[in-house]
Amino acid sequence: MELTIPQPSLVVLVGASGSGKSTFALKHFQRTQVLSSDFFRGMVADDENDQSASGAAFDSLYYVAGKRLAAGRTTVVDATNVQPADRARLIAVAKEHDVLPVAIVLDTPDSVCLARNATRPDRDFGDHVVRRQRTALRKSVNRLGREGFRRVHVLRTQQDVDEAVIVPERLLNDLRHERGPFDVIGDVHGCRAELEELLVALGYELVRDGRGRPVDALPPEGRRAVFVGDLVDRGPDTPGVLRLVMGMVEAGHAFCVCGNHEQKLVRALRGHKVKVAHGLAESLEQLGEQDEEFRKAATRFCDGLVAHYVLDGGDLVVAHAGLPEHYHGRASGRVRSFALYGDTTGETDEYGLPVRYPWANDYRGKATVLYGHTPTPRAEWVNNTMCLDTGVVFGGELTALRYPEREVVAVPAHRVWYEPVRPLKPVAPEREAGALDLDDVTGKRGVETAHRGRISVRADQAAAALEVMSRFAVAPQRLLYLPPTMSPVATSKREGLLEHPDEAFAEYRGWGVRQVVCEEKHMGSRAVVLVRRDVGNTGDLGVVHTRTGRPFFDGDLERRVLERVRDAVAAAGLWAELDTDWLLLDCELMPWNAKAGGLIRQQYASVGAAASGSLGVATSALEAAAGRGVDVGALLERTRSRRANAEGYRRAWSRYCWPTEDLAGLRLAPFQVLAARGRTFHDRDHLWHLGVLARLEGELFHRTAHLVVDTGDEEQVAAGVRWWESITAVGGEGMVVKPLANLVVGERGPVQPGVKVRGREYLRIIYGPDYTEPANLERLRKRGLGLKRALAVMEYSLGLEALERVAREEPLWRVHECVFAVLAMESEPVDPRL
Repeated sequence: MELTIPQPSLVVLVGASGSGKSTFALKHFQRTQVLSSDFFRGMVADDENDQSASGAAFDSLYYVAGKRLAAGRTTVVDATNVQPADRARLIAVAKEHDVLPVAIVLDTPDSVCLARNATRPDRDFGDHVVRRQRTALRKSVNRLGREGFRRVHVLRTQQDVDEAVIVPERLLNDLRHERGPFDVIGDVHGCRAELEELLVALGYELVRDGRGRPVDALPPEGRRAVFVGDLVDRGPDTPGVLRLVMGMVEAGHAFCVCGNHEQKLVRALRGHKVKVAHGLAESLEQLGEQDEEFRKAATRFCDGLVAHYVLDGGDLVVAHAGLPEHYHGRASGRVRSFALYGDTTGETDEYGLPVRYPWANDYRGKATVLYGHTPTPRAEWVNNTMCLDTGVVFGGELTALRYPEREVVAVPAHRVWYEPVRPLKPVAPEREAGALDLDDVTGKRGVETAHRGRISVRADQAAAALEVMSRFAVAPQRLLYLPPTMSPVATSKREGLLEHPDEAFAEYRGWGVRQVVCEEKHMGSRAVVLVRRDVGNTGDLGVVHTRTGRPFFDGDLERRVLERVRDAVAAAGLWAELDTDWLLLDCELMPWNAKAGGLIRQQYASVGAAASGSLGVATSALEAAAGRGVDVGALLERTRSRRANAEGYRRAWSRYCWPTEDLAGLRLAPFQVLAARGRTFHDRDHLWHLGVLARLEGELFHRTAHLVVDTGDEEQVAAGVRWWESITAVGGEGMVVKPLANLVVGERGPVQPGVKVRGREYLRIIYGPDYTEPANLERLRKRGLGLKRALAVMEYSLGLEALERVAREEPLWRVHECVFAVLAMESEPVDPRL
């Protein structure tokens, strides 16, 4: 009994306990392919039979399955899977990664299952459990296809199980074994005469039937044609084009992918209600003149077309509307939809047509992608992709690309066969590496990130960022990264406190992060330092900029700061060790007044002085009144409390200020190596970063104190709390808690890269002198952190994407769109005190 299994796919074994699933899995699949629920229970609970651990076990199983499927590896899930809800979760995992789900059902009789369980001491549950599972299985087995399984194999007897043979099956789109060479032909749209001319120009010999109609084309030795779809509609001879291409495909002389026009034509020919527009009327009229046999053959042909092909060992992909790399070789409705229609922004242009997302501008895949769908005046390369629809039906050209020679061959249209709704626009050509375009950052945007998918930037956010970037920021060539916003820890319920480390440790434990590092939080200004080993021809040693991209210093002081950083890096041997001639560092620059002097004078100092002065006078007056016997006790107590709060406020901010003159008094606390030439470092844990940066010697540098805590160890958690208390007791701001491993990705993307836990007295600076009054504190406990946290993760993902693009030496505009998006996110109205 042959069981066909598409490659890749998610294979779900279905059967009661004792049905033989595990034995079957290990017989037919590699051990590494099989994910067993028992094994994962053992992983999370040290006991494969601990049913109370099933929730955590299956969460882990789904996570590993997702990672395997994302890598294109066939994965087998060995669990009972007799309940529809359990299967639905697995089908969802398959859909998420665009692979086909396959069910193999072991419908083993009750008596066999019970007998097997009786011989196993670890199966001490009652017989009723197996009978209940078998009942659920019998109810489900006939509806597995309707649930979403693309293959269902049912083994009803032991003989079926013993004789079963797994047969790996290529997906219909998998033509990697076809090496070419190929002639890939753009959208024909019923232009038969132009197609004949193009085939002859490519060296094909036309074959005609007794009525002189072309029914095949013999290719030059070893070559084959590949059509990108949209053979039909608009043009003068849709039947003639179909007859020729159908003959070539049947003879093995060509491949053809489906276009959106073929998809719609099939529905119309089968009587479905469709809008007869965009040339469909012409096709239906022309096909109506053909005999019934031809119409049926044409319908079968168009309906059987595959949405995309992967050829030449994966180095060539052909899809009608193009295809991003993560969809290559995948099979799902989502992949087919993109291949047929592309992706739209949700907007329409002035002609009422959808605005299509320019996926090719962002493409950086290994495979060459050839496509059509959106007509362009000429075929041009854009990031290893080419659109071959050059609008022959609109009076342009019919174009082919010889692959792998990358030679364009085109023939002109005989006439304008169909008036275009809008003028043909060129696909955006590749630009110079350092060139920027305003269109890259204006309007509604979507930025693809490796760790959180597409992140949307609204038009109003982009406008706000453009204002800051164009007026205040350093040159884009020097602005490679902007730090993400940082969320506070969850609000504490402890008396008198708004923030406490217990919440940070508990949150990370809940996110599955066991090891965290607590880093002393420096009260200064966030600084990103780009430093070069040599100034080169440009004379540019680097830049020190703020988290909004503004320069920290004037030219001369910046140069001298950078010289000290450069010399310290050299003395530590990091240029050679990291094999680079530049470094990008994440730092804190102190003191606070080095950058925020104006803010301190105009806001904090004036508020503190006014509060202390006025409340001092008020206290004296109330004390005098009390001495005269006036009942002002409650007011006097409240005023004294407010005066003490005001004094605490003055002490709080003044701790972070000290005199500076030129370089004297400046302190730089670097805490992360962001990037170097060709490399990023978010795969290194924070101890590596702190250790490397601790080697920077000199008066300028300040080391960051830190402590590692195991969030699952009560003693270590208590030690982390005591460490925070010791910092804040002497006026320190507090600490930042981060995953020790650095980047940690959960089910929904990266977890919080860090949360800040600030001290009670420091928060007076943020929330005002009287925030500790019970009524005020209770009100502040209702602060909402959701938006702040969402922004933190999105900005973090954008920052990582910018760094990875820098490391890959991608064009400046590709890096800049990520940096710009971070700044755009910062325009979102969020409580600035968070």
